Amino acid sequence: MSEEIGAMDGFTIGADSLRNTGRSTASSPEEDVKSARKLSYAVPCSSRFRDAVLEMAADREVNVGDLARSIMLTLSPDAIKGATDPGEPEESDRETVVLKSGPSAGKPWRRKPRLQVRLPAGHDVVDIRKALGIALDLHGGDCEVRLESAAAPEWPEIVHELEEKVARLQVTIATLAFEPLANGVRTQDEAMHVLGFIPGTRPDSKTIKARYRMMAAIHHPDSEFGDHARMSQINQAMSLLKNGLL
Repeated sequence: MSEEIGAMDGFTIGADSLRNTGRSTASSPEEDVKSARKLSYAVPCSSRFRDAVLEMAADREVNVGDLARSIMLTLSPDAIKGATDPGEPEESDRETVVLKSGPSAGKPWRRKPRLQVRLPAGHDVVDIRKALGIALDLHGGDCEVRLESAAAPEWPEIVHELEEKVARLQVTIATLAFEPLANGVRTQDEAMHVLGFIPGTRPDSKTIKARYRMMAAIHHPDSEFGDHARMSQINQAMSLLKNGLL
């Protein structure tokens, strides 16, 4: 009996699944049950895809079923279904095999390239191919798996909230900021006004310098909320106060 004795609906039934489990060299009943539940799926794919998957399996010292199963255990079914399908082979992409059984035994047969993948029953052939495509992308560094808390907000939502906060800050600063004096800073009271002090007050030099540094950090043209006209008058105000020895 050949290793592959039948094929239907995208999978083949291996001969080892049909052997008498009462043979003297049989494995345990539990192992026989597990083996009987597995099917050998014939997954049509391009020869290039097949060769890449087989090479990856060899590099990892596992079989193709292990590769597909690792993705299916890691990602949700919806994530796999939403992945890009590597697709079936082109019409010109065919391989020649020699039939081993049946009336045509010994004759060559042109067929689609395929991967034989042993997995439990119930899987969709396209999903298996997609899972293997994901495994190839991970192996080649074309994608990565990132663990995130399901309770954490999505990054687009976080970015949108931050953009809204920045917009509100810009409006707030523009509303509260002083209007540049039309004729520039000419008097000590105007200098105090520009630096945010009540005209007529005389804060000490330490307080004035601290206020200047704070306002310069906000209004410097290189800052996010910077304004050249305001920064220019802040410098004028500080220069006038310095000349007046504060």
